[in-house]
Amino acid sequence: MSIIIDEKTKVVVQGITGRDGSFHTKGMVSYGTSVVAGVTPGKGGQDVDGIPVFDTVKEAVEKTGANTAISFVPARFAVEAIYEAGDSGVKLIVCITEGIPALEMVGLLSFLSEKGVRLIGPNCPGLVSPEKCKVGILPTQVFKQGPVGVVSRSGTLTYEVVSHITNAGYGQSTCLGIGGDAIIGTRFIDCLKLFEEDPQTEAVVLVGEIGGTDEEDASEYIKAHVKKPVIAFIAGLTAPPGKRMGHAGAIISGGSGTAKEKIAAFEKAGVQVATEPEQIGQLVKARLK
Repeated sequence: MSIIIDEKTKVVVQGITGRDGSFHTKGMVSYGTSVVAGVTPGKGGQDVDGIPVFDTVKEAVEKTGANTAISFVPARFAVEAIYEAGDSGVKLIVCITEGIPALEMVGLLSFLSEKGVRLIGPNCPGLVSPEKCKVGILPTQVFKQGPVGVVSRSGTLTYEVVSHITNAGYGQSTCLGIGGDAIIGTRFIDCLKLFEEDPQTEAVVLVGEIGGTDEEDASEYIKAHVKKPVIAFIAGLTAPPGKRMGHAGAIISGGSGTAKEKIAAFEKAGVQVATEPEQIGQLVKARLK
């Protein structure tokens, strides 16, 4: 098995006629993902490489049976696009868009919760269940199917960590980039719960970074609920307090949210923490012997 997406996933792409939307749609289709529709208001009736384009997500879902939406809509229109997707009948939305205001995310998450819709992102690379389905922008050459679940706040670190796991001889069940913003849809705890329940997943690799309390919350959850081995890496060990490090959520404030605090929390929960990404492959190998 895998978590969240698999061979049955049917995708509608919001913003499919734009540069990024059309480019990454080709990548998803090449990987074997069933992309059944695209949406761009005012361009309904057209097609992009044979994929029909509709004016609304609701119409696309009704005509094609899409159950997942991915958004490449620019930030100034992205919130409205996610509301539209959440009201269309899909149960999963992946938002690649960066720059959505945090205050608007608060109301949006409440709306999606009432609808029973999962959001991954915003400001994320998406997710992949190797050799089954990709919904996002991840470079697929580093992935192969196997027993390791990967969840990360960083897109590029996801790719690097996965390459070390694959080079160590282990594939992945599902890999998710959950996004680097301060307020996101799916969090570490949500993914840990799904990986714990997934029979294919035998170990979990978690990649965190400075800022916020998601890693500390995850460590408490692992201690109480996760029986599978968890291996972690925290980026930003040398980051100076008060300085944002790339992601909107990666900022140390008031002395909290430091890498040292997060590493200590994981070690207290029995999680092995790598000091460098390249150690993760060997730590996985040691735990899955």
